[in-house]
Amino acid sequence: MNILAIDTSNQVMSTAVLNGDQLIAEYTTNVKKNHSVALMPAIDNILRDAGITPGEIHKIVVARGPGSYTGVRIGVTTAKTLAWTLNIPITGVSSLEAAAYNGFYFPGLICSFFDARRGRVFAAVYKRDGKQLIPVLEEKNIQFTDWLQELKSQKEQVLFIGNNFSLHRENIQELLGDQAVIAEAFMHIPRASVLGHIGKDRDAEDLHSFTPHYLRLAEAEAKWLQTRGNGHE
Repeated sequence: MNILAIDTSNQVMSTAVLNGDQLIAEYTTNVKKNHSVALMPAIDNILRDAGITPGEIHKIVVARGPGSYTGVRIGVTTAKTLAWTLNIPITGVSSLEAAAYNGFYFPGLICSFFDARRGRVFAAVYKRDGKQLIPVLEEKNIQFTDWLQELKSQKEQVLFIGNNFSLHRENIQELLGDQAVIAEAFMHIPRASVLGHIGKDRDAEDLHSFTPHYLRLAEAEAKWLQTRGNGHE
């Protein structure tokens, strides 16, 4: 089974082709770039490298968020369009879960997080259970210092994985000390091959009702709702 995996939920853009468990081709960038412009050429290139046509894709796995509002929307919209056009199943995987799998063999807690600005993060905590990760603390959009207090109460070592972890390193080390373990630099980069591996055996979503998981409103939408709540039209 040929699987196309797509992740544009944050600054990293990654897409991969797998045949079952075997990675055939993968393309990943970690630069500030317009995913809406770069994604389809990247998909076209890896399909060519893999030697398969779009008609030979059997399933699409996409990172459904949370993360960048625009990035998540681009990835999910592209994946849904391809799934509709090719008449193939689509499966969504949490962007935080996919990132956490980079620390799969860590014996303690694995905290994956993405910066959400103004001191907030999207974050979740997982722990290895056999051949999978299971959630310990569910996904939240939360003030990072509050999140660190929750982690401190777990009284276990915590591996931190996040592509922009440097923004929060000082708070992590100050509040958790030796309880915190910072992942190696290469482990902070989400990879579509990991995403595809997670989603390959999961059930397909209903294409029409499948939506991104933002965990928050877009800033413009939130301001609009706040204005209406204050009695302004």
